[in-house]
This record gives sequence, C-alpha cells and structure tokens, in this order.
Amino acid sequence: MLPPLAAILSVLIWGYTGLPDFGTRIGEYGRLINHNAQGQRHITNFVTAVMFDYRGLDTMIEEFILFTAVMGLVLLLRSSREAATGRPPPDSVTSDAVRTAGGVLAPVLLLFGLWVISFGYITPGGGFQGGVLASGGALLLWLAGGHRHFRRLAPTTLLDATEGLGAAAYVALGFLGLTAGAAFLTNTLPLGSAGTLASGGTTAALNWAAGVEVTAAFVLIYREFIEEYMQPSDARADQ
Repeated sequence: MLPPLAAILSVLIWGYTGLPDFGTRIGEYGRLINHNAQGQRHITNFVTAVMFDYRGLDTMIEEFILFTAVMGLVLLLRSSREAATGRPPPDSVTSDAVRTAGGVLAPVLLLFGLWVISFGYITPGGGFQGGVLASGGALLLWLAGGHRHFRRLAPTTLLDATEGLGAAAYVALGFLGLTAGAAFLTNTLPLGSAGTLASGGTTAALNWAAGVEVTAAFVLIYREFIEEYMQPSDARADQ
C-alpha cells in the first residue's frame, strides 16, 4: 500500500515544482478581462465580473446544481425520518465556554458573511463565499444554544422558501436582458461608479441572489443532518 502512495506523492510533488510561479503567467483571456472589465462593467473585482456577467450562465448552472443537490438531500432525509418514540440525544449545552464562544462568534460570522457578499464585486469575495460564511453562523447557534433554539431560528419553511427565492431571483434577473431586447443575463441595470456599492449593474443583484441561495442551502444541509441526529435512538437504530 505504501509504495503506490509514495509513487503518487512523488509524481504530485514533481508536477507542482514544475508549475510557473503564481502570477507570472496570465493567459489571453485574463489579459482581456484585466484590460476591459472595469471600463465595461464598472467592477473592481474582475473575478466577480467573470462569474456574474461574462460567464453568468455558467454560474447559474452551478447554483442550480447546488439547489438540486440540497433538494435531493432534503427529500431523502425527510422521507426516511419517522415519528418515533424513545429518548432523543441530549439537547443541552453543558459547556459554558462553548455557549459563550458560540454566542459571541455566531453574529460575528453572520455579519462577516454578509459583508463578504455585500462587497463581493468590489473586493475579493462574493455570494458563494459569503453565503458559506453566513451559514456557519447558524451552525454556531446550534453548537451554542442547542437544537430547540436552532429550530426556532431556522424553520424549514423559511429555509425552503429562501433557497427557492434566491434561485428564482437569479433567473428573473436573467430575463431582464430579454425584456430589454438583449440576450439572457445581459447586464442591463445602471452600472454606477466603480469602487462603490452602487456599481456593477446586474452583477451586484446576481451576487446577492447567489448569496441568499447559498446561505439558505447550507443552513438547510446543517438542519437536515441535525434533525437526523436528533431522532430518538430507536428510530436511528432501525435505519
């Protein structure tokens, strides 16, 4: 077992050492984006310009891959879950350190995630990255406050609707281009001033749509697995 692993590791190390240094080679596509993106789209984060404008359709497909995967997980877990008798796992957080740290860090992580989404087309960040961070705040709430508090703050009806709203908003923004007589997902909103929150046109709105969908999707994932764990012991034993 060890010789094959050592051989694979050696090949990987050899391959990585042969790569050019970071930033030393910029392809033709990268040069075009660096030269044109700010003037054409009034965006200072060119990666976001590619994700939500120049290749916005690719990003929409990625978003719906996540949406479909989460819905599949929800259907599988909810359909297999039973209203069983027995004692569920303990739902009390006995550690004062965990309660304190989670209670302090949860809002910080949530606000940081919202900040990453808000400025995702100005500085490094975006809807996907910020959505993952914001959803981590919800997970910390469970760790700090227990299952009952988490269920009260993250009801499934709200999460289902929010995820669907984020995905639908992305498509609806795409249709704005068609109503303006242009292609689907064409940037048709006012571009504003580069470097400000009022910039980027449709890109800013698409960035927020993705952030809402990703946040709700990951909180749904956490919620479904937590619900699975919190089933009474006899129900989990039968599965």
